[in-house]
Amino acid sequence: MKRTVASMLCACFALAGHAQENVPLSLKAEVRIDYQLEKVDGVTDHSHTGFDGKFLNLRLDGRITSSLSYSWRQRLNKNHQNQSFWDATDWAYIVYELGEGQWNLSAGKQVVGIGGYEYDRAPIDLYSCSEFWNNIPCYQMGGSVTFRSRNGRDQWMAQFCESPFQSVHPESEMFAYNLMWMGKHGCLSTLYSANMIEYAPGRFINYLALGHRIELGNVAVELDLMNRAADHQVFLLRDCSVMGEVAWRCSEKLQLFGKVTYDVNRTNGGDGGRVADYCVMPGTELTMYGGGLEYFPLKKNRDLRFHATCFYTTGRNGNPEGARLDKQLTGQAGVTWRLDLFALTNRLLKH
Repeated sequence: MKRTVASMLCACFALAGHAQENVPLSLKAEVRIDYQLEKVDGVTDHSHTGFDGKFLNLRLDGRITSSLSYSWRQRLNKNHQNQSFWDATDWAYIVYELGEGQWNLSAGKQVVGIGGYEYDRAPIDLYSCSEFWNNIPCYQMGGSVTFRSRNGRDQWMAQFCESPFQSVHPESEMFAYNLMWMGKHGCLSTLYSANMIEYAPGRFINYLALGHRIELGNVAVELDLMNRAADHQVFLLRDCSVMGEVAWRCSEKLQLFGKVTYDVNRTNGGDGGRVADYCVMPGTELTMYGGGLEYFPLKKNRDLRFHATCFYTTGRNGNPEGARLDKQLTGQAGVTWRLDLFALTNRLLKH
């Protein structure tokens, strides 16, 4: 780990030199540290209580040519399974823009194209999430084609990638086929997707995810609905998740928010009793609710943030080792900051 960090610091100095030569690069670090308290049925869970370094991320964005760009985000505090550096890589992909940028081709490790605003938000900006969010492996190898309308209000993406459940059947290749629409029309923004995802070789679970965001002045409302159905089954709302959040920016420095999630799976699994939904297991019906505040002490700058939250979960989880449990109380307080490493490195070089 020390060797990796040292190598990255050396890279920062080298890249800073290129940045001074007007090469379009952005290199940023993201850090979040929390104190968390977790109780289940009134009993403190000491394995999830105490100070926790939640995130230590490094993100690099830049351009190779006017039509070829790249993006890379690495989690420095995430475990590497089988000694693979890729396990801690959220994404690393290149994008080729065609014509005036209406068409984009992308390849590499990417975010799996699933709709919804809880799913889409950066994990460092989330505090407590649905059972689905906690169990979906959302970064996979693949490629995508994106078309953007001339007015920039709509984008459509088609993506082919590894299945998020590839690790369940490592002896076989499994894939996901994703269609996504991203729209912005007035106060309403949308993140819709239709997904066919292999959960076992040759067997698919289908997602229909509908994400909505409405902005009215200083108030933002997000509402996601996801329905899931396995092969040869056409059922509605028997296996689904609903996530809703309301945020009120009461001043330049203070934001209050409340959130509710509901996960349910009333199916017998998949076809023939086979478990198809690995994210929300059969027998699950969970409701989580709570809220908190975010405080930004710097004027006209949101790179430093303090937060405090409290959430409570009730219901039953078909997965006894799941992230959300009945009578679970979670409280968090912490700080998040983002650093422009080029600006910091340039100051160090001047001294």
